[in-house]
Amino acid sequence: MSITASTWDTKENGVPFAPADLDAERRVLGILIKYPDKIDLAVDKLQPQHFHHRTHRMIYQVILELYHTRGRISYTQVYGKLRKEQDIDELEEVLVAITESFASQAELEPGIEVLVSKNAQRQILQAAREIEKMILLEQEDSVEAYQARAQELIFAATNAVTSLDDDAKDLLHVLNKCYMNLLERREGKESYGLSVRYPSIDSFTTGFKNKDLIILAARPSMGKTALALNFASNVGKRDIPVLIFSLEMDDEQIGDRLVLSELFRFKGQGAQEVTSFDYATRMSDAQFAATQSVFNDLYKLPIQIVDRRGLTVAEMRAKARKVKAEQPDLGLIIVDYLQLIKPPPESRKNWALVVGDIVRELRDLAGELDLPLVLLSQLNRGVESRDDKRPMMSDLRDSGNIEEFADVIMFLYREDYYYPERAAEEGLVGETEIIFAKQRKGPTGKVKLRFQKEYTRFVEEASWEVG
Repeated sequence: MSITASTWDTKENGVPFAPADLDAERRVLGILIKYPDKIDLAVDKLQPQHFHHRTHRMIYQVILELYHTRGRISYTQVYGKLRKEQDIDELEEVLVAITESFASQAELEPGIEVLVSKNAQRQILQAAREIEKMILLEQEDSVEAYQARAQELIFAATNAVTSLDDDAKDLLHVLNKCYMNLLERREGKESYGLSVRYPSIDSFTTGFKNKDLIILAARPSMGKTALALNFASNVGKRDIPVLIFSLEMDDEQIGDRLVLSELFRFKGQGAQEVTSFDYATRMSDAQFAATQSVFNDLYKLPIQIVDRRGLTVAEMRAKARKVKAEQPDLGLIIVDYLQLIKPPPESRKNWALVVGDIVRELRDLAGELDLPLVLLSQLNRGVESRDDKRPMMSDLRDSGNIEEFADVIMFLYREDYYYPERAAEEGLVGETEIIFAKQRKGPTGKVKLRFQKEYTRFVEEASWEVG
């Protein structure tokens, strides 16, 4: 049985408890008023909502306003502004009690930490109450929607903790971190970014960087899904978890592609060779044994697949957060593909603006989870009308916002896709140009891989050029 909003209001108002430390609030305010030069230690870490008591919140708001308008505060200024603008009973007694509430200036920073912690607890408690209210009032239409909203509320609450680290970092500190990374790369301990085990791509990008949105775009049947799955299996083989959102193919199709890709290792191995036709029909004992070995290898890979069509970004974000919570070392997310992501139901924007919002939110998700996110995208048909059919930025569907928000933009181009006879004559069948049209942290240019279409497998070519 559902309950009404008025019933909920009565229930909510009957829950008076909220985590707070009023003594710590008084100590912080007392030090700031008595020692105004200390305010720089608090202004970047505390907001009025960090003070639970209404009077304390009003006092800190006045302190902030004076600081931002005059650059300094004093007891007299605080008293005068409060007396003029705020309704506080027995103001003089309140301020005297506050300024006498601490023993030492050294109590300021510990007091700030307490306020930040208590505010975080209140945020989490409020999120829990919002989730309870949402469910009891039956505000959503599906379990998935409830899960997405609940995760959004909890994640926002847990991120409400203000960092006590300074935003401004000393150059020496920054360079020390850079130098340690340099030593690790020199010793071969780790690359600058996530290696996808294609040397030409890894050399060109120095690995996919955490927080980056990487667009992988091509015309249909050019091989973009195959390359993305090759990335996934190569990363998974190093025991790095991968999450794949497949909005077009179902999980079995993805699984079959991963198997076929690995069966490439038996090409030319006589009785063990398994073609895509063999895989789809009845195999010999030798072929079956070879295929079983591939399955056994793939069973170990930490790859998760979400194959539900019509997902919104909010739903993908909720599922990604859940996976990240379960597997903190999640290293890569792949979304296949942009144009199949469902816009929010309430959106009334034109499609180009909707796409811009989707791309921006996915980039934010990559930053939030601190990993690279590969987003596959279709190209518009304009490429077909040119003599040189190599993709350009303008070929991205609804390209303006995609180009703006992407950190890396990769295009695929195969000569044999457009000119199969000429490609066969010139030995270019399967040769694929990986065109880096944009790299926020690196050069543009192209590298070459060879596409084994029958196995949906890309293999390395020792050719690349900077443009």
